[in-house]
Amino acid sequence: MIQSTGTRRDRTSRRRSWTRALLPAALILVWLAGAGLGGPLFGKVDEVSSNDRTAYLPESADATQVQKLLGEFTDSDSIPAVAVFVTDEKLSEADTKALSEAVASATKVEGVDDDVSPAIVSDDSQAAQAFIPIRSDADLAGTVEALAAHLRSAAPDGVAVYITGPAGFSADLVAGFAGIDGLLLGVALLAVLVILVLVYRSLLLPVVVLSTSLFALCVALLAVWWLAKAGILLLSGQTQGILFILVIGAATDYALLLVSRFREELRSTQDKGAALAAAWKGALEPIVASGGTVIAGLLCLLLSDLKSNSTLGPVAAIGILFAMLAALTLLPALLMLFGRAVFWPRRPAFDPDAVAAEDGRAATGIWARLSGLIARRPRAIWIGTTALLLIGAAGLTQLSATGVPQSDLVLGSSEARDGQSALGEHFPGGSGSPVYVVIDEARLQDAADVLLASDHVDGATVVAADSRGGSAPVSAAGIVAAGAPGAPLPEPTVVRGDILLQATLTDAADSDAAASAVRELRSELDPLGALVGGVTATSIDTNDASIHDRNLIIPVILGVIMVILMLLLRSLLAPVLLILTTVLSFGTALGVSALVFDGVFRFPGADPAVPLYGFVFLVALGIDYNIFLMTRVREESQRHGTRDGILRGLSITGGVITSAGLVLAATFAALSVIPILFLVQLAFIVAFGVLLDTFVVRSLLVPALAHDIGRCIWWPSRLWRSGDE
Repeated sequence: MIQSTGTRRDRTSRRRSWTRALLPAALILVWLAGAGLGGPLFGKVDEVSSNDRTAYLPESADATQVQKLLGEFTDSDSIPAVAVFVTDEKLSEADTKALSEAVASATKVEGVDDDVSPAIVSDDSQAAQAFIPIRSDADLAGTVEALAAHLRSAAPDGVAVYITGPAGFSADLVAGFAGIDGLLLGVALLAVLVILVLVYRSLLLPVVVLSTSLFALCVALLAVWWLAKAGILLLSGQTQGILFILVIGAATDYALLLVSRFREELRSTQDKGAALAAAWKGALEPIVASGGTVIAGLLCLLLSDLKSNSTLGPVAAIGILFAMLAALTLLPALLMLFGRAVFWPRRPAFDPDAVAAEDGRAATGIWARLSGLIARRPRAIWIGTTALLLIGAAGLTQLSATGVPQSDLVLGSSEARDGQSALGEHFPGGSGSPVYVVIDEARLQDAADVLLASDHVDGATVVAADSRGGSAPVSAAGIVAAGAPGAPLPEPTVVRGDILLQATLTDAADSDAAASAVRELRSELDPLGALVGGVTATSIDTNDASIHDRNLIIPVILGVIMVILMLLLRSLLAPVLLILTTVLSFGTALGVSALVFDGVFRFPGADPAVPLYGFVFLVALGIDYNIFLMTRVREESQRHGTRDGILRGLSITGGVITSAGLVLAATFAALSVIPILFLVQLAFIVAFGVLLDTFVVRSLLVPALAHDIGRCIWWPSRLWRSGDE
């Protein structure tokens, strides 16, 4: 019987040994397969993404409805480019002829549609413009570049050539986002690698952690790419960049939390498997709670009217999900494979006696000293830090987040911006970006009279298939023939009883004056049942939807996170205080950012979505560090009492949370290498906010406030009733 029992034990031991060997290997192989499928999709995201702003508007928006109808009126869904030719001297007849020939031959450029307009000379004869449509299925950036090269080679000497208009600005955006797959990812990974090497002084550990993050990103990209391919999700360059940064930062943070617990357990446990199991169990709740909080906050974006916001929610949530899964499956498998060697050359030694001795005496080091300071003067610290944060938050009054001109979306040099400036000097500012008005055929003249009566409208035409250029001028007397005197009046194109008017604004399409003009026109044309669209209308509808989303979603996110914290901490008071401190931190980050944007960088303003995105990432991610801290504080409070538990929790988690904060700040700061105003502003807000949350809120304000309150912080849980101060 004894021999039989021993045999069974041996068999059980062998099975456990095989399981310990095979399970990590199987997990690593599964993640390798996923990364192998997702990795090649880097560089192919543009195949399933779009930067067309109209595609992200609500279905009910006027600009969306007009955009859908344009193809029916013109039999084309091409994107208009405006070629601008400028010279210091007046254009001669020979110059004008050469420009006309150059424009006519532009159809030879791959991607250019056949319906190009003739070259139109300005009144001062120092400039000319031509409207050149680019097919929607063409490589926009490549076609615009080839078109510019063709026109420059054919233009007379001394004539500068610019490509602007919707196609020009869209090409600028495409070029701006071009560095996402290579430059952005490379900078983010390098920044994380440097921080991990400096903090942990290990060569292998940073590679293991970064491998976890990179594999998580590859598999997340695989899922997102196919969902976008199927039309279930919308992707843009902006969403893609945020996905990359979010996954790298979050996966690294979760990995560091598990690694920290593993190193801690190795000191008191000889067997690496048992140490890893204990570490995994200890890290599971904070990682799941943290990731769940971020996912819940991101999914609140589904309430957004603006599709660029609502589609970011599930895309980023998928990224966070795979970041969690990688940290809880792939990373443990790698740690099991390497064991203590992963920390080489500073391997944690097995020394349970030292651990037991440390448990009974005060900890040492910078975080222990900080804990001692908080224990001595908690009230002065939390009041002082609160006052400092409130001073920084006062900068919110300087924040201008009502939208920016399309010409300012891309930082640095911009041919489209230069071309628009040149266009405005010699032609009506709105040339090439008309206001579209869809109106009932019977109200054509009424709508035309409203347009022509506006001081901001230079002229109006009606789309007519049988007239030269596809449209005919409209005057107070009606449609004007485009041909020779006495020519028959063209018949407007009618689609289900509606006709399409085009109005050229005197101001640049992305200017505040143009926006005001379009709002006035909408107000006057609304009684006629007209729909008003175009570039300016799209910007207006985008900003209005973004402001609506911001005002709706921010309170919802706060409520959702509050509920999660209450369930996690089994308390009502602690979650309220954590939310208030995080919101205060966000207000300070936004206030300081506003001062920097206005006084240092001289930015023209901010998109209304910038505060919303900043809030989502700072509150959802910022609360992570409070979750990491307070879950450990609660664990220590159950053993040592609340006030001692707070100090121990801060001492134990100080290093790992600070490292995680530095990593997340560095990854978001990497967004600034992409020359898109929105991403640069978001990078600064989140990076600064994370550092503020890491070094001030989580290190000083929260522990000092909790220490001052004592066990009442856990009200009304059992820990409040039975816990010690």
